[in-house]
Amino acid sequence: MKNTLFTPYNMNGISLENRFLMAPMTRSRASQPGDVPNKLMAEYYGQRASAGIIITEATQVSMQGMGYAKTPGIYTQEQIDGWRLVTDEVHKKGSKIFLQLWHVGRVSSSKVNGLQPIAPSAKIAKETTVYIFDGSPNGDATFVPVEEPREMTQEDINQVIEEFRIGAKNAIEAGFDGVEIHGANGYLIDQFLRSNSNERTDNYGGSKENRVCILTKITEAVAKEVGTEKTGVRLSPFISFKDMTDPEILETIQIAAKKLERIGVTYIHLCEADWADAPEIPNDFRVQLRENFSKTIIATGNKTPEQANDLLGNNSVDLVGFGRKFLTNPDYPKRVELNAEMNEISDNHTLFGGGTARGYTDYPFLNEGK
Repeated sequence: MKNTLFTPYNMNGISLENRFLMAPMTRSRASQPGDVPNKLMAEYYGQRASAGIIITEATQVSMQGMGYAKTPGIYTQEQIDGWRLVTDEVHKKGSKIFLQLWHVGRVSSSKVNGLQPIAPSAKIAKETTVYIFDGSPNGDATFVPVEEPREMTQEDINQVIEEFRIGAKNAIEAGFDGVEIHGANGYLIDQFLRSNSNERTDNYGGSKENRVCILTKITEAVAKEVGTEKTGVRLSPFISFKDMTDPEILETIQIAAKKLERIGVTYIHLCEADWADAPEIPNDFRVQLRENFSKTIIATGNKTPEQANDLLGNNSVDLVGFGRKFLTNPDYPKRVELNAEMNEISDNHTLFGGGTARGYTDYPFLNEGK
């Protein structure tokens, strides 16, 4: 089969040199105080600019939306200026970059941000933790259980919609080519989408159509602010960790896809399960999604290049994202092209490293002879 990963692609006016997408990965290197992107982060993203497009790590739209320590924000001028270091470096290297807009909802603790979490309903996420850096001798993150959230009022909902809009506006000011609304992985928007975490009886709960409402309103606000061609949405229909099992989620996602088609967003990004015995995505789901959404479809989830080419070859998706392999191989497309040996994670303790270059920007390129 032709290696379609190396085929140029046009995503609603954004020309990409290849179909390799660097998937969003939380790395917790933002500077303190203020959760500010920095030169180290600019180096990290710049190293990986051989991707056709980069989607950044999840970036909170407010202090309330923060769930883990040292993750970056996009709601202060200092954060905007910090992100400009990143976008300048990536653009200098010839890649495109979108910022992922994030609100964690109930997946948080007052030990992270000093605030009680908020959520569609006052239901704690069972067996779910977040992490802080509490001064442990080796610098590791310490995991703590999430706390019971407060049910959001209409005022809270209005506030969150506005925070996403402002976050998108700030991202464009920071030089990003677009934004991705994080509606996946058990965070706030996903909590509204699922019947087990959303027990509301107002316009934002009850029916599947109502549960899609906040995603629709956030997306409309963001698209109006920055343009539909600069707006994407991430969804995770087959991922249920963080206490998110919902028998209705596949139907709900298809309803959401129709809403996103109407709004005209540039892509839907499917975050797919990536563990060894994860469920396969049924082909009929992909076919139905294609029928409901006509723009770019992205898939991520620890795909191999062979799996990626299969998905691209049968028109199931248009772009494929790679996370762990880009983490350890800044020149991942080149290594795939040459069938070269891959770097592996040197130390799991550095995945959320709290601020150092070790296990972050020190993975070698092929031409470094290591």
